[in-house]
Amino acid sequence: MSMKTGRRRWLARAGVLALAGLASGFAAVRADVPGPTEQPLALTTATGTLQGSLVLPAGRTRMPVVLLIAGSGPTDRNGNSSILPGANNSLKLLSTALAQAGFASVRYDKRGIAASAPAAAREADLRFDLYVQDAADWVRLLRADGRFSAVAVVGHSEGSLIGMLAARQAGAQAFVSLAGPAQGAASILRLQLAGKLGPELAARNEAILSALEQGRPAPDVPPALAPLYRPGVQPYLISWFSRVPATEFARLGLPALVVQGDTDTQVRTGEAEALQRAKPDAELLIVQGMNHVLKSVPADPALQRASYSDPSQPLAPELAPAIASFLWRVLPAEGLSGK
Repeated sequence: MSMKTGRRRWLARAGVLALAGLASGFAAVRADVPGPTEQPLALTTATGTLQGSLVLPAGRTRMPVVLLIAGSGPTDRNGNSSILPGANNSLKLLSTALAQAGFASVRYDKRGIAASAPAAAREADLRFDLYVQDAADWVRLLRADGRFSAVAVVGHSEGSLIGMLAARQAGAQAFVSLAGPAQGAASILRLQLAGKLGPELAARNEAILSALEQGRPAPDVPPALAPLYRPGVQPYLISWFSRVPATEFARLGLPALVVQGDTDTQVRTGEAEALQRAKPDAELLIVQGMNHVLKSVPADPALQRASYSDPSQPLAPELAPAIASFLWRVLPAEGLSGK
């Protein structure tokens, strides 16, 4: 057995061991035991109000809280994209699972999206760093709340980069990357579009990406590429492309866990391994059979597409127990410092 194969098998077993170790926290729901409660929570900023949901586990008066940050595009607090049919509810399911393990959680609609749409009147005003600032302000809000003993950040996909920056900026105490890339967003776009565009369109795509990477707007975007590079979104892309997740992750002085599914067709396992190499003290878990929306789905394209719009499909069973196990181990028992 190669060292790499052995490591992958150990990582897969880690999820199973975490699941077994937290069996009591994920006991079957009984009719006579109250479940978690969900209530609205808002963050007021200088340029608008962001809307979120606070989930509290039953029977606890003081507990750690997890800030869940959604991925790119018009993805709402539940993990659902407005450009896809139906819902997958991946982040909503994760918040419920974390509550069963004793964690409160907050998930929110990012500025300009869903219930937080009024906080961004114009698409052209959005910047990546503004999303980071919003996430950091959520962390500060939770740190100041006496109900919470510690604050962790969990970022999914693009939310991984937002989360690691916000966690460092605002003093969170642990970070989890879910399906987060190590390369910059422009490099990921190149990989995702490779072989899917004709020669002329591929050349235009590369010219646009190169200009945006250099901080220059790209005029004359072809209609076929307008959904990605329309003028209104280019300022955001320029600010996003300037950040490289692996570089930022190496600067993160917090306990960290990198989680990646091996049937994810959007972010490959090599990205998670590159993140862990950038921060060798981070823990790494490769979940076998988990895709980008955190469900157990084979690499079959039809099944992958269906899972993005199926809220009844549960999360990969190893995921929530592994996150909960990590957070219980690394979060400070004495609670927040400086409160």
